[in-house]
Amino acid sequence: MATLPTYRWRLAPDGYATRRQLRALGLRPGGQDVAAQLERPRRRRGPLVAYLYRIDRAKLVRPMTPARVAALEAAMRARRTCPNCRTDAGYCIPRSLGMCVPCSDSSTAAA
Repeated sequence: MATLPTYRWRLAPDGYATRRQLRALGLRPGGQDVAAQLERPRRRRGPLVAYLYRIDRAKLVRPMTPARVAALEAAMRARRTCPNCRTDAGYCIPRSLGMCVPCSDSSTAAA
């Protein structure tokens, strides 16, 4: 098995980018394998590793279609809807509470 080229932090050659850097350029890895890796040493633990992809092999980010927009809006609406009072809380319901904050406060006050 071939090993990946490893570079020190901030010393990667031009033509490589992380996923976030590709996204900032409007690109995505597009199914390509990891081309190299960066390692950032740490004192008490193993090094931090960031995987790099070739920019010339990256593909453009897929555009948002109306169906994907609708699906994303439905998913976010479900995260904002309180299961107790069935109202849109206006924020994502905390998973730790499982309900909106007013419902949580009223249930803890009743207990």
